[in-house]
Amino acid sequence: MKYDRITHGSLDYCLYRYGRSKTLFRGPRPDFERPYCMFLGSTETFGKFVPLPFTRLLQHKLNMPCANFGALNGGVEMYLKDPSVLLASASVRVTVIAVSGAHNLSNRFYSVHPRHNDRFIKPSKILTTLFRDFDFGDIHYTRHLLATLSEADNIRFGIVIEELKAAWTARMKSLLSKIEGRIVLLWMADQPPTDAKAEYSAGDIRHDPVFIDQSMIDDLSPLVTKVVECVPSADARETGVEGMIFAPAEAAAAAEMPGVAFHAEVADALADVLCEMV
Repeated sequence: MKYDRITHGSLDYCLYRYGRSKTLFRGPRPDFERPYCMFLGSTETFGKFVPLPFTRLLQHKLNMPCANFGALNGGVEMYLKDPSVLLASASVRVTVIAVSGAHNLSNRFYSVHPRHNDRFIKPSKILTTLFRDFDFGDIHYTRHLLATLSEADNIRFGIVIEELKAAWTARMKSLLSKIEGRIVLLWMADQPPTDAKAEYSAGDIRHDPVFIDQSMIDDLSPLVTKVVECVPSADARETGVEGMIFAPAEAAAAAEMPGVAFHAEVADALADVLCEMV
């Protein structure tokens, strides 16, 4: 499915491009002539199926433009390769970076699409040597790749995970070094960050942000102004897909996304922090 195609019954995301970027961002397009806040992240920040994502809610709370540069299935890989977005950060009051998974980035074992970071492009010689008995021909997405590798051999899979975690930390540090001004690191997930695990399984791949643990967040915290942790309340969980807009065929996907109530909670948590910075 192409996410920029509006289907019957689905939400109009008012997609737009910024500068020379080839990535489609969530609109409406903000007023870039005024001081503004910038938001980087993946599908959660984009606000898939949510009429008013937390970025739009914050725009009203802060009374200033909020540029949602969250991209469907994007990650740190996309931002490091998109000079338009990095140039945009030069004139912002505050940049909020939502933590994305470690699976959607190129590394020593495999490469991903430069914009659609969830798409697996090809394995490296190191990975094909490590998994000599594995056929990569039918793999098109990173989650599918990792789930299949985890079932093949947990020990070799652990080697891949350690590489992904190290690559993610290094890329995040690189991204943070390229952004001027104040930075807020946002954890927006169903559960708080956990301690590092000795072993990972296919089940861990279903939980976003994939493979990110507390030690990795702690490693980045000295490089940002503030870390904000948002986990949905019991009330937000109970609302489910209430208020979300999607086509009937998208119901299962919508149930996996942060809902309207959770976006409102994230907006409230960030407003308390950003009001002191802008």
